[in-house]
Amino acid sequence: MWLIKVAIIHDWLVSRRGGEQVLEKLCRLYPQAEIFTLFYRPGTVGKEIESRPIHVSSLNSLPGVHRYYRYLLPFLPTAIEQFDLNGFDLVISSSHCVAKGVIPAPSAVHVSYCHTPMRYVWDRRADYFGTGLKSKLLSPFLHRLRNWDTLSSARVDHFIANSYWVQKRIEKYYRRSSVVVSPPVDTDFFRPGETEPERNYYLVAGAMAPYKRVDLAMAACTSLDRPLWIAGGGQEQEALRKLAGPNVRFLGNVSRTELRHLYRNAKALLFPGEEDFGIAPVEAMACGTPVIALARGGLTETVKENASGIFFSEQNVRSLERAILAFEAKEPLFTQETCRAPALRYSEMAFLENLSSFLEKCLKGIKKAERNLDAPL
Repeated sequence: MWLIKVAIIHDWLVSRRGGEQVLEKLCRLYPQAEIFTLFYRPGTVGKEIESRPIHVSSLNSLPGVHRYYRYLLPFLPTAIEQFDLNGFDLVISSSHCVAKGVIPAPSAVHVSYCHTPMRYVWDRRADYFGTGLKSKLLSPFLHRLRNWDTLSSARVDHFIANSYWVQKRIEKYYRRSSVVVSPPVDTDFFRPGETEPERNYYLVAGAMAPYKRVDLAMAACTSLDRPLWIAGGGQEQEALRKLAGPNVRFLGNVSRTELRHLYRNAKALLFPGEEDFGIAPVEAMACGTPVIALARGGLTETVKENASGIFFSEQNVRSLERAILAFEAKEPLFTQETCRAPALRYSEMAFLENLSSFLEKCLKGIKKAERNLDAPL
């Protein structure tokens, strides 16, 4: 009996975020799979991932690289192409940067779980590089990277999008079709508490990346004199601390148990960024907490208006302020039951069933080859 060999490609392993939660479930589906990644910092992503063979790129050996790996973007396409995937029958790339650009063996099936086409080279470059001299100097390089990103999409046999929003982006930038399999949320762990919630602060949770627009949440809460607690870290953290008023409290990185407690007791989770899916809002809803979100991106698929949350239309402080006041005027509408119900669609079981069903279809060609190999000469 011929058993298929599986390689899982992930951009980098330096923290546990939404992409790493998807990777954990891929590891569970394929326990014997080997992992390939550009950068790996041991102790950051959990035993589910770290118990597997992990192959890293040559860039990972640079001194202190985990402090500046984002600045190596010009070298990442070449680095991802250097992985030797000969002998692997199924290649699964978990990609938000360059992972989908690996070069599989000619006979292999390559399935890409696309968290998003690269935001910083397509439609969100101003969030990362601004619109001034820095952006202009980077334009030639970003142009080349967009060309590589489009051309390398041809190496993928089947695309999976993590939301209908990302499905549209894949079609727009790669001219490829895809199926939607939403990421998993641990709705058994993230659930309402047994005691009455406090509801005395607003919450922002997650990585402090430029596109998250945490600054809008800070400005709106400061203007309205509302307490805002911020859980998480990231490249924007120090700059945001300098902007913070006395009503803003930075909690840093917190454990899952601490995060669940924060979700349960917040008045609402504020999410002013345009997100491709957004696991944190679904976790908050699973805990019975409503979400105040920008009416763009994946959250328009997960948040149910006036039941599990409320939307604001413009990505500016005034629009978010109006949404907070509108939320407070009808806060009794948002019960733990109405908030949790939409989140249950994104359980881990639903994810595993949908993903395994699609991958089984993709593997039909490999299984046909297996039968031919077993046939007598």
